[in-house]
Amino acid sequence: MKNLKTVLVLVIVSLVFQYTSAQKQPNVILLFSDDAGYADFGFQGSEVMITPNLDKLASEGVQFTQGYVSASVCGPSRAGLLTGRYQQRFGFEENNVPQYMSKMSGLDGPNMGIPLTETTMGDYMKSIGYQTAFYGKWHLGGADKFHPMKRGFDEFYGFRGGARDYWAYTKPPQEELNKLEKNFGNFKEHDGYLTDKLADEAIDFMTRNKKKPFFIVLSFNAVHTPMHATKEDLAKFPELTGKRQEVAAMTLGLDRACGNVLDKLKELGLEDNTLVVFSNDNGGPTDKNASINLPLSGTKSNHLEGGIRVPFLMKWPGKIQENTTYNYPISTLDLLPTFYAAGGGKTKDLKNVDGVNIVPFVQGLNTERPHKELFWKLGARAAVRDGDWKLIRYSDRPAELFNIEDDPSEKKNLAVYYPDRVKQLFKKLYHWELTLERPAWLLQKKFEKVDIDRMDRYRN
Repeated sequence: MKNLKTVLVLVIVSLVFQYTSAQKQPNVILLFSDDAGYADFGFQGSEVMITPNLDKLASEGVQFTQGYVSASVCGPSRAGLLTGRYQQRFGFEENNVPQYMSKMSGLDGPNMGIPLTETTMGDYMKSIGYQTAFYGKWHLGGADKFHPMKRGFDEFYGFRGGARDYWAYTKPPQEELNKLEKNFGNFKEHDGYLTDKLADEAIDFMTRNKKKPFFIVLSFNAVHTPMHATKEDLAKFPELTGKRQEVAAMTLGLDRACGNVLDKLKELGLEDNTLVVFSNDNGGPTDKNASINLPLSGTKSNHLEGGIRVPFLMKWPGKIQENTTYNYPISTLDLLPTFYAAGGGKTKDLKNVDGVNIVPFVQGLNTERPHKELFWKLGARAAVRDGDWKLIRYSDRPAELFNIEDDPSEKKNLAVYYPDRVKQLFKKLYHWELTLERPAWLLQKKFEKVDIDRMDRYRN
């Protein structure tokens, strides 16, 4: 009997140790918006948008003034985010939408995704003991083999495609990949407004897993087209009209959904042990949803700052100082190693990632730049940032050179004044391109003659 009691005590001690050890791992939540404008949040200076919850998040953590994505369009940007690697390294250079296909393999929309040889953020977090979930827009391959639950996520609620209605479909959508799905193969439309519903699903997951470390990617389709907002949210902006009123209302809905998640964290007593990031997938389209990217030039689909620089917030109580800013360039490529390291993983175990763990930089333990160079590429167009210098290569006109520190709005092209620097940056760009795979898919034949700088209207 004495031995039995001893065994029971040891089992209980072991269980308690496992529980407390697990709780030392922070929960991790990525709040990710779609097509939001750089200036369309209160914490970014907007006096029109109503975003109290995200403004509060900004005041409770660090705001990155030079947060970048790895692509200026949805699919490639998300592929870089989920792998921590430049997506061109595995051929995911263009959007995976029906207008694109591979001449070599005949790939169609559903079969264009992150190659199965790549390890995702979900895979890595799951490997160190996290319960993982993905909610919302996937857009990383519609075929079953690319499904989130086969790419490292325990649960899924959302749609496999790139854009869908915010209200429930009364008949099957034109694009089958935009049907709403719960976990694997359970297709059923929702009740209410999708932005709110996605947050509700994330809250349910948090509640069910509050005693375990969890990792959530809450990938809103807000504020991507179609322009759908609730009547109540529209009524909050009587001074606005048209798309501008609609995007303001949709942003309010996005903020409310984020706030509901953050409030639930506090209610569950998890706030102090949770790392939260908010960001966006690419620059806002100034035409389709009337986003505003000022003071940056450019828009979604191009390599000016307005196409690749995004709002970027991080909160981690006790680890990151409140109400601060970080001014060196960072990238969404950095989130995978940052989350993995926060969860106790060793970044040296990550496979060929291009991102870095940015926490030591934010904490001031490392005073160097996280990235000396950053690269972007979409077809013949490309850009490189080296320190504060940025070169943009076009398909139909001479390259442009800017000093981003002095000229973040990219108003003054300095290429003619610094020809040696232009040459140097071209060499860096070419050297990087030699490390990439060929694009796995391109525009279909009927679009091939369209100038690459005018393709934006074909992209989601």
